[in-house]
Amino acid sequence: MTRPVVGIGELLWDVFPDGRRVAGGAPFNFAFHCRQLGHAGTVVSRVGDDDLGRELRDEVRRLGMSDEFIQTDPERPTGTVQVTLDAAGVPAYRITEGVAWDALAWTPAVAALAGEAGAVCHGTLAQRADESCVTIQTMLHECRSAHRVFDVNLRQHYYTVPRITWSLYPAHTVKLNVEELAALADLLGWPSTSEAGRVAELLRSWAAETRVVILTRGADGCSVYPAGGEPLTMPAPPASVVDTVGAGDAFTAAMVCLHLEGRQMRDCLRFALHYAARVCEHRGATPHIDRAEVERAALGTP
Repeated sequence: MTRPVVGIGELLWDVFPDGRRVAGGAPFNFAFHCRQLGHAGTVVSRVGDDDLGRELRDEVRRLGMSDEFIQTDPERPTGTVQVTLDAAGVPAYRITEGVAWDALAWTPAVAALAGEAGAVCHGTLAQRADESCVTIQTMLHECRSAHRVFDVNLRQHYYTVPRITWSLYPAHTVKLNVEELAALADLLGWPSTSEAGRVAELLRSWAAETRVVILTRGADGCSVYPAGGEPLTMPAPPASVVDTVGAGDAFTAAMVCLHLEGRQMRDCLRFALHYAARVCEHRGATPHIDRAEVERAALGTP
């Protein structure tokens, strides 16, 4: 059994204009895809003691995942997000405040998981509230042997410079898109206006021995910038896009899983781009994707 690959932070219902509800939240989507790819994907989050929370637990289990590390909040409601899609299937989000995942607690069970984890992925959104922020920061401090991934995921106004810079410090990998790179340049006062210059500033912003920036461009593919190495850029494969909800989380999961399997960076990137493209061809963030088919398409593996 592989070591747990943990997504820590928000677990919620994505609510679409037609009333359809889909289990979501970047850490949950990440953990789901890690499990689908053959790893022990695990989500650490919190839901309300309400019907939406019970239904969300049921959905997590239906999708083949454990709810062992999903806490129950006796006072706050289960999180929801109103999702709208533009003509290209690109989502926009309106995120409910004061919900259960804002109060994620550090427990003995979470502490034990931190000691076992092979990788931990987190973002900025779940750090908008102090209690969850402290729990996430404690997790990253305690998971000393894990590969630590900061998937920036800037959402609305739910981020601050101190929490961004703190999240950078322990990360081995930072993943963000080109719009988020520009936002960080403005927030952190970087003088460079070029992509390469801004990535260089970002690489200087944290202290882990292994430092890699993954810069995504949606349909235009991705670049990987390792500290002290040559960047690698690859186009995205064609896809018949239905919506792009969760595609970035699927991409991150694929990159992390293949890295943990010891694959070369070029293979990790090519597979992750193909995997995310397949997710875009389905509704919602957690479709069934056959790994073997993606391997054959991306890597020529029989």
